[in-house]
Amino acid sequence: MADVVVDGCLNVDAVRSHFPALKQNQIFLDNAGGSQILSDAINSIRTYLEETNVQLGASYHVGQKATEKYNEGLKAAAEFMNASVDEIVIGPSTTQLFSNLSQAFALSFPDDAEIICSSIDHEANISSWVRLAKVRNFTLKWWTPSSEPGDLKLTAENLRPLMSANTKLVTCTHSSNILGTIHDIKSIADEVHKTPGAMLCVDGVAYAPHREVDVKALDVDFYSFSWYKVYGPHISVLYGSQTAQQNVTSLGHYFHTPADTLPTKLGLAAASYELVGTLPSILSYFGPDRKKTWSAIAAHEQRLQGILLDYLNERDDVVVYSERSADSELRLPVISFSVKGKSSRDVVEEVDATSDFGIRWGHFYSKRMVDDL
Repeated sequence: MADVVVDGCLNVDAVRSHFPALKQNQIFLDNAGGSQILSDAINSIRTYLEETNVQLGASYHVGQKATEKYNEGLKAAAEFMNASVDEIVIGPSTTQLFSNLSQAFALSFPDDAEIICSSIDHEANISSWVRLAKVRNFTLKWWTPSSEPGDLKLTAENLRPLMSANTKLVTCTHSSNILGTIHDIKSIADEVHKTPGAMLCVDGVAYAPHREVDVKALDVDFYSFSWYKVYGPHISVLYGSQTAQQNVTSLGHYFHTPADTLPTKLGLAAASYELVGTLPSILSYFGPDRKKTWSAIAAHEQRLQGILLDYLNERDDVVVYSERSADSELRLPVISFSVKGKSSRDVVEEVDATSDFGIRWGHFYSKRMVDDL
């Protein structure tokens, strides 16, 4: 297939050729709910199940081949986010991995621990921490930015008043799956780490399909996203820094060795072999220069979202929530708006009835934020 980037620009025809679903008469604009899957990833799943569908670790030929494919998938997942293999664990969903992480924290946090949760997150990065705080009687603080529609952004400045010497965990999203505004995670991490022992856990599900993830540059303690958002199947990955992993007690079987790895502590045998095996194909899609590809994606997205935002911003009867600019440094192409005098459901159903555009209404599991708005 042709390169997806030519002369620094996204080659749209080449991109489309990688996604069989785009041959349909449907324009997928519901990227808050997921992406389409690469043809190479689809073929990888079929090949794995046809040729190497055995348990890992066996010494016979097919067993060795299956183990090799699985390990290649782990390496690709780690490379995608600039981590090492011993800093990641694969799971069925970001929701499940955060839930496992919260259980593993239950015995390691002191009785006077405080947890700070962003209120504009997907519930995946909220409910587990609310439950943990309730079970252990920890103090739970809500991190809520301004309630103004155009100023729904998490910053180090609006986090600072919530921090204390007892803060053990801060949780937030890299970009809301409803609003699309990009949060400065590095500055937030710097603020969190001013408090000794405090950790930052970031939901990157909405961010990872649109921009390069570098967990080391961000200096986060934990970071997770789901591959079905990034052209792959329905599995997820969680990064944990070496230092942060020391706070994670094991949920795994007592006889697992080594006992101190993230997969042993949190994985619970939930990494589907054939799905993990698809991850090298996702890495390959970006070509030999991933930074160049990500740059082309951002530029293309800025042009597209600019068309929609210009139209919406000019209308007196439309409210655009959070970032109104199309600047790719400030936002992702995840755009939420309401039309005065119409329900969001009515707007979507009118679009359904008159076009092939697939858009959505609802809370997309960011229900607390939508209810507050």
